[in-house]
Amino acid sequence: MTTTPTTHDIALLLHSIYATAMGRKPKEETPVFNRLEEVRETRGLSRTELAYGADVHYQTIGYIERGEYSPSLSLALTLAKILRTDVHDIFSLEPFSKKKVTTS
Repeated sequence: MTTTPTTHDIALLLHSIYATAMGRKPKEETPVFNRLEEVRETRGLSRTELAYGADVHYQTIGYIERGEYSPSLSLALTLAKILRTDVHDIFSLEPFSKKKVTTS
């Protein structure tokens, strides 16, 4: 049984090939933690609605929510703007506490 590589897998492979070709060791990707699903649901938006506002595919929102994909800075800022909150309330380099998101 074979598995199909994800877009994230392919991106990591290409990054590794590029870094090796440039004479650098590939660096471990820093994990980005997020509360996107929690904030989105608190605002009463579906993945499809949020994706439409950010001009991305709804599956991209799912990938971000599950931690399978880290958004670009531009996309992270766009999502924060749509959700009417600061980007650091959604994304962090440190795990979030279990504190619930409040509606504004």
